[in-house]
Amino acid sequence: MTIKTKKTVLITGGAGFIGSYLCELLLDKGFKVICMDNLITGSLSNISHLLKRSNFEFIEHDVSKFIGIQERVHYILHFASPASPVDYLKFPIQTLKVGSLGTHNVLGVAKANKAKFILASTSEVYGDPLIHPQPETYWGNVNPVGPRGVYDEAKRFAEAITMAYHRVHKIDTKIVRIFNTYGPKMRKDDGRAIPNFISQAIKNSPITIYGEGLQTRSFCYITDLVSGIYKLMLTKIHDPVNLGNPKEMTILELAKEVIRLTKSKSKIVHKALPQDDPKTRQPDIARAKRLLNWKPNVSLRSGLLQAIKSFKKEGLR
Repeated sequence: MTIKTKKTVLITGGAGFIGSYLCELLLDKGFKVICMDNLITGSLSNISHLLKRSNFEFIEHDVSKFIGIQERVHYILHFASPASPVDYLKFPIQTLKVGSLGTHNVLGVAKANKAKFILASTSEVYGDPLIHPQPETYWGNVNPVGPRGVYDEAKRFAEAITMAYHRVHKIDTKIVRIFNTYGPKMRKDDGRAIPNFISQAIKNSPITIYGEGLQTRSFCYITDLVSGIYKLMLTKIHDPVNLGNPKEMTILELAKEVIRLTKSKSKIVHKALPQDDPKTRQPDIARAKRLLNWKPNVSLRSGLLQAIKSFKKEGLR
């Protein structure tokens, strides 16, 4: 579906991995896109090909500080935040600020503009889950004072204030809970499993697995994810919606698949499991199927091959 009347969308964190794909998608759908990012984890290289497009504007700004937008915006996609453990453990205060102060500021812009607001939340709101797979009705099992709490609780607060603005100020809000997503444009030093494994495998370096590697994850290809976000953006759904690929696998299985696809000589080595690392992670996407008519289509093999090709192109050999 393409919007016929030109609308303006503000994407915070637009120079990040997911944000940059959303910038391109919405430009192609006919929107004017304002991309806002302080580049703490995002990169101009992700959006450099968009800078010459007439309906694209980049603003370098920290949304935890006052946001001054001089024109009417119709949609706001709030994707600003460190998202990998490496990043939010390196920037714990900034992570908490962008989830709290940043979300408050962006909701203020939505209120002033009567704009539709889409919050990028995360499967991490479920913590180390006691229910499997995780439906949106599950409230989670989060350690608020553990090292991962800076991200988990920032996102849980962001969801709470988003719903408060919806109930009190009648803002049209949506919440997407994003499960593990991968694809081209991920940083090689992102710290998450797929970029780690691919970059290590390409160099025939040891592939590092935390613990025994029996913890499970579910991996969604980036184009599947952004198509779901776009569908959610155009609905009147206000309750959280899980988006992710329900195909579950162990981290050890993932490492072996990356080695096979890269034809690598890498050996697997094990390191200590980080504190509060979730044992399982698998989305229940029944709500997305029912309300959005959405499900992921890209197979893990196909997606990994695209990611590997991209990493090799960036000179990791």
